[in-house]
Parts: sequence; C-alpha cells; structure tokens
Amino acid sequence: MINALESTSTRPYLIRALYEWCTDNGYTPYIAAYVDASVQVPHEYVKNDEIVLNISMDATSSLKLGNDFIEFKARFAGKAREIMVPIARVIAIYARENGQGMAFPTPAPHNRTGQVSEAAAEPNDGARIADAEPAKVVALQSVSKTESKPSDNPKPPSGPRPALKRVK
Repeated sequence: MINALESTSTRPYLIRALYEWCTDNGYTPYIAAYVDASVQVPHEYVKNDEIVLNISMDATSSLKLGNDFIEFKARFAGKAREIMVPIARVIAIYARENGQGMAFPTPAPHNRTGQVSEAAAEPNDGARIADAEPAKVVALQSVSKTESKPSDNPKPPSGPRPALKRVK
C-alpha cells in the first residue's frame, strides 16, 4: 500500500488536464516557469527568474507533457530552440484569453551549492514553501485591472491581458 508521501506528484496530471481543457475550448495554453540551472530555455526572455511560454500546438512541435519534464521545440525570433522545463519548476498554467488556470507554489531558489538559501526557506506570505512541505495548489481567478493592487512601478498594458489574483 502506498502512503501519501510515497505517491507521485499531482502537478503533471493537473498540467495535462488544464492543457487539454484549454485546447478543447479553443484557448491558448501558457505556462509560467521558475528558471534556474535545471530549466533549458532562451535566457534572453527570462525576467525575474521567470519565463512565460506558449505551449499551444501552433507554437510548439514535438510537445511532451511528461511526469518529470515538459519538452518541446519552439521558435524564438525565428530561431528553433529545444525547451525543457522540469515539472517542479512550472508555477502556473493558464489560458491566455481569459486567465483561467492554476498556479503552483514557486520553488525555493537554490544557491550555487544547490542548497536552499536561508532567506528562501523562511515563508513569506505563503508564496514560497519549504521543499519538505507538500505542494499546495492555488487556483487563479481573472479580475479586472481596477481591482488589482497598484504596483510601485506601473507599466502600460501591452495588450488585452487579464490580471490574475490568487484565491486560496
């Protein structure tokens, strides 16, 4: 008999289910990933250690949504690239058109020796969790721009993208 600590992660199954839901409804599935040394992406598109990737059939070739990695080929500025994202580094999957999807806990950053930094091991408003703690899933809800909290450095919107709000 397998107990909860020995069972496999639900994250890859939820990612595949939401990918299928997006494609069945004509939405464009996007993933957001935390980028570290284990993630193979074009680093010129990484901002604040995160990258957002279009994983639709039109944007990728040879897409594999496995239990350990998301792998595909995609073009960035016309150049074909091999992309490999460990499932543990996926922090959200959502539909571009309406923002509906699911967010996962952001992995704690590792220092150069591969250990979790002390600052990251301490919880900060639930956004990061220690590695030993079981993964908690957070649902995303689309909200209007007027409801979202203003930031210190507001940027003009680049298009009709919905704001996302974490709902626990």
